[in-house]
Amino acid sequence: METYYPIIKKCALFRGIEENNYKHLLGCLNVQIKHFKENEYLFFAGDRINKVGVVLSGSVEILKENLAGNKHIIAILESSHLFAEGIVCTANRISPVTVQAKESTMVMFIPYEKIIRSCGQSCSYHFGLIQNMMVVLGEKNIDLNWKLELLTLKGMREKLASYLVKASFENSSYTFQIPLNRTELADFLNVSRTSMCRELTRMKNDGLIDFYGRSFRILDKEGLIDCLSGI
Repeated sequence: METYYPIIKKCALFRGIEENNYKHLLGCLNVQIKHFKENEYLFFAGDRINKVGVVLSGSVEILKENLAGNKHIIAILESSHLFAEGIVCTANRISPVTVQAKESTMVMFIPYEKIIRSCGQSCSYHFGLIQNMMVVLGEKNIDLNWKLELLTLKGMREKLASYLVKASFENSSYTFQIPLNRTELADFLNVSRTSMCRELTRMKNDGLIDFYGRSFRILDKEGLIDCLSGI
């Protein structure tokens, strides 16, 4: 378990909790670590979920399937990312999404009841954990609002500009890597891959961005923001 302490420290759920308290806290939480093979499902839409997951290594996809059976990528989560926190806080705890391992992945599962109820020793860092859970839920709500706004944008350039500006902000840099390949990015934006690649090339030719594979560099931030304003 100690091997994963640096990853756990980056997880928003453990924000502000000293690393030397992890051993006691994780024991108090009764955590379980499980390995998933590439493309193996962690759980399906419709399953009842009672645990929160933390990606320790590898990555997982959050998928939503429509009535026609087509899957849409909601998010791709890498090491230290948390998932299912919004599901376990609902009344019925029924998952609206499917979670699948993109590659060989290690996940730490934490029973929800262990998070919201402080242990008998009433340790201060467990109270911090509960506070962090509330903050995480608030931040997830903001992310969902952004995703909703993203999907309502009509123009291809608007969608790409919104995604890249947010990625730049999250990485605190104009140069960054995204976790999605071209097919996954098109799926995430709910657009045609061919049309999206064509628009990326146009944006590069217009001097807004540069890219190679998953690496992007914003050359004209104001120009990208203008795209969102319809200018």
